[in-house]
Amino acid sequence: MANGSVRVRFCPSPTGNPHVGLVRTALFNWAFARHNGGTMVFRIEDTDAARDSEESYGQLLDAMRWLGLDWDEGPEIGGPHAPYRQSQRMDVYRDVAERLLSGGYAYRCYCTTEELDRRREAARAAGRPSGYDGHCRDLSAEQVAAYEAEGRAPIVRFRMPDEPVTFTDLVRGELTFSPENVPDYGIVRANGAPLYTLVNPVDDALMEITHVLRGEDLLSSTPRQIALYRALMELGVAKGVPAFGHLPYVMGEGNKKLSKRDPQASLNLYRERGFLPEGLLNYLSLLGWSFSADQDIFSLDEMVAAFEISAVNANPARFDLKKAEAINADHIRQLDVKAFTEACGPWLTAPHAPWAPERFDRAAFEALAPLAQTRVTVLSDITANVDFLFLDEPVWDEASWNKAMKGDPAALLTTVRGRLADAEWRAEPLKDAVLAAGEEHGLKLGKAQAPLRVAVTGRTVGLPLFESLEVLGRERTLARVDAALAKLAGA
Repeated sequence: MANGSVRVRFCPSPTGNPHVGLVRTALFNWAFARHNGGTMVFRIEDTDAARDSEESYGQLLDAMRWLGLDWDEGPEIGGPHAPYRQSQRMDVYRDVAERLLSGGYAYRCYCTTEELDRRREAARAAGRPSGYDGHCRDLSAEQVAAYEAEGRAPIVRFRMPDEPVTFTDLVRGELTFSPENVPDYGIVRANGAPLYTLVNPVDDALMEITHVLRGEDLLSSTPRQIALYRALMELGVAKGVPAFGHLPYVMGEGNKKLSKRDPQASLNLYRERGFLPEGLLNYLSLLGWSFSADQDIFSLDEMVAAFEISAVNANPARFDLKKAEAINADHIRQLDVKAFTEACGPWLTAPHAPWAPERFDRAAFEALAPLAQTRVTVLSDITANVDFLFLDEPVWDEASWNKAMKGDPAALLTTVRGRLADAEWRAEPLKDAVLAAGEEHGLKLGKAQAPLRVAVTGRTVGLPLFESLEVLGRERTLARVDAALAKLAGA
């Protein structure tokens, strides 16, 4: 493939929040373009005024920027084929539709919805294909006049060829669709509005797209588009037919296709939880492709260097949240500490942080950040890991309290407090103090430190205890042990 000859497009509709299946499509197009030194075209398919919104349009651009999937032509950048929003290209579609009609590649269809339904039902009853039956393909001038006299508003249908359509899918190999399974289809509504079936191939043709990488759910429309491309070539609108590759379904719970309505499908969910863009994209790239047989963790640069569309698997890929989290955790570990502390910023302030802003102590946070970095799965985990440092009083988790405060916790905590009060305030001496207190009660360190951890941090799990106590300080640590003792005494 000649360097720079590849032109791909990512063309979402601005409806609702971006979802992970859409992101996977954008990622594969982007990686394919970058691997081949080609061009990434970002196009907005916003011809559905009833569903499209400016808010969703803004979210799409923001999502692409956050993910780091840059584009070479498109919104805010422009390019030789501008505009890149379909709502601003209506004159183009009207012109092409008229040329298709004039050339005999399309025709006006006057069938009503009721007539179509009756004929489809009759075809099904007779065991025939129930697609459009070509009723208006060859109307006489008199028939057209009669329909128009009735006030019927026609749609425009594309005239499919009467022979099979065969093409080689970049993912699935050679595919053939017989004409009875691909009937004539609408390209312009009765009100004159162009349909997706027209605008998408027309834009691909005019923008000289060479490769169309899209979801498997659009496979059935591909023979229609190929036939339309061939017509556009004869009209001088298209230079050729792009290569198609249909990406496998992303499956959710119960092996059902992950839909936009599934909670785990929303990109915003992962942003809000604190996934790193690199971590999320790393995982999504594995939904249908693999970097190598023995390596799941890699950078975007490494993906670009390795990505081949021929290596994409046609089988459905199951979205596994736990694996996504594990991969994200690995990417968090790879950050340098400074980058990690900066990335945690949004979860250390309102509305995520439960402490008053003036209580936040950056030096205290940075002292424990390296320990937190090895434990969090997503960045939002940081809030619960360090909140004990910045809250005036610990918030004791009831389940943690009940789990840790067994036996005679008051006696143990009293001994622990005495040992801590006399200890040098560094992690290792503090550990020795608690170990000695536990030995007095016949307990190993794990059992001895559990009530102390809950008393001080509110939870049974968290950052390494003694390093946490060192940062928290003697006065605040002892005050919290006193508060826990008071609670145990029923005060």
